[in-house]
Amino acid sequence: MRRRSVLFLLAVLASQTATAAGRLEIRGAWIRTAPPSAMMLAGYATLHNGGDAPLTVTGASSDAFGDVSLHESIEVDGVARMKALGEIEIAPGASVVLAPGGKHLMLMRPKQEIKAGESIKIRVETKSGESASADFMVRDAAP
Repeated sequence: MRRRSVLFLLAVLASQTATAAGRLEIRGAWIRTAPPSAMMLAGYATLHNGGDAPLTVTGASSDAFGDVSLHESIEVDGVARMKALGEIEIAPGASVVLAPGGKHLMLMRPKQEIKAGESIKIRVETKSGESASADFMVRDAAP
């Protein structure tokens, strides 16, 4: 009897932990094409938290690039600049759009020529240690 009570309690705690978590979803993922010798490209998508707790995106990675990082285009004194973002917070049920002229993935040092029509897998990581992967379609223009 005591063993069943302990197992029941563990099951309840596990289910509460599972429901109190963020769940990262990546939608509409794409990469803008660049000239063959370009050393950086940009990736765009909508990051959605399908869970019931906040989540924090801390970075990204891809076997196709030497480095992937979170960036944002901003205007300072009338001049467009880029700045690195350490993290992106996403509330439960909310989305953050990575789009041209705003937040984006900076894709550095491609390991091969990236051509329109190809698909590149990118993994987005969260502070909790979980991640989500998506195939980013290489396109000449936004979908």
